[in-house]
Amino acid sequence: MLSGHIQGKFLEMICQLLRPKSILEIGSYTGYSAICMAVGLPNEGHIHSIDNNLSLRDIQNEFLIRSGMQDRITFHIGEAEEVIPTLNENFDLVFIDANKIRYTKYYELVLPLLRSGGVIVADNVLYGNEVLNLDTASANAKSLDTFNKMVQDDPKVENILLPLLDGISIIRKL
Repeated sequence: MLSGHIQGKFLEMICQLLRPKSILEIGSYTGYSAICMAVGLPNEGHIHSIDNNLSLRDIQNEFLIRSGMQDRITFHIGEAEEVIPTLNENFDLVFIDANKIRYTKYYELVLPLLRSGGVIVADNVLYGNEVLNLDTASANAKSLDTFNKMVQDDPKVENILLPLLDGISIIRKL
C-alpha cells in the first residue's frame, strides 16, 4: 500500500510543475506520498492528508518529523467523506489513493472544491490490469472501471490514464 520511489518522484515533479498552493490527499498511509509532494511544493504550499486508520498516526508523525515538513502537511484522521466538508478550502491538486470502491464518491466531493485548471491524480486505476477483464475482476477493479468511465465521460474535465505502475489517471478540471 506504500507509494514507491517512482511514484514519489512522479508526485514531487507534478508539484514542481503545477506549483500548487493547496493540496488534498485522500489516503495517507504512512505519509510517504504527502512528504514527496511537500518536497515539490512552493514555500506557501500546504497539504491536507486524510486517512481513516488511527493506528498509523504515530508512524505518520514520526516520518513527518524526520522529513522536516511539519509546517507543510496536516494529517486528518477520519473518513474522507466526513473530513473534506470541514476543510472549507479550494484545492489546486488532489491525490486520490484510498478505498478503491469510494473513488467515484471522492471525485464527486472534490471536483467542486478544485479550482479551474486544477488537477486530480488518481492512483491504482488499472488495479493490476483487472479492469481489462471485468468478468473475473474484483469489486475494487469494477469500481475503478466505473470511476474511469465516469471521468472519461465527464465534460467538466479532460484526462489521461497513464499505464505507469498500477495506473495513474491525471484529470484536469476545465
